[in-house]
Amino acid sequence: MAELQNEVMNNEVAAGEAALTVTPLALTKIKELLEQRGLSDHALRVFVAGGGCSGLQYGMAFEANIQDTDTLIRVDDVRLVIDPTSLMYVQGAHIDFIDALVGGGFRIDNPNAVSTCGCGTSFRTKDHEAGGHEDGCSSCS
Repeated sequence: MAELQNEVMNNEVAAGEAALTVTPLALTKIKELLEQRGLSDHALRVFVAGGGCSGLQYGMAFEANIQDTDTLIRVDDVRLVIDPTSLMYVQGAHIDFIDALVGGGFRIDNPNAVSTCGCGTSFRTKDHEAGGHEDGCSSCS
C-alpha cells in the first residue's frame, strides 16, 4: 500500500520515524470533509484520550487553533496536528480509510498498541494499564 510522505513542521519526532502517515484514500476523505464543511483553514487534530474498553481511545476533530506545543504534519494540502501527550501513544501510526457498508471509516494502525478492541477506536499500550474490559465493549461485541 503506497502511503503519502509527510512533512513535520513544528516539533521534532524520533529520528527517521514519521509522526503519522496517511494513506491516499484517507487523505482524499479528509479533503472531502474539509471542503464539504467549508473548513479549508482547519487542521485535523488526532488525539488520544482516556477511556474506551481497552483504556485509551483515539479521537479526531477539525480545529482552527494550533498550539505552539503541537506537532504539525503537512500531507499535500492537509494539515494534521497532534498534542505532545497523544504523540507519545501514536508515534509512527498509519491513518487509513476503510470504505465499507459495515464497519467503515477512519482506522488507525498503531505500532504502539499491544491490545485493541474490536471497535477499532480503543487500545492499550505496554505502558498503560488495562481498562478491565479487554474482551470487547458493548459497541463491538
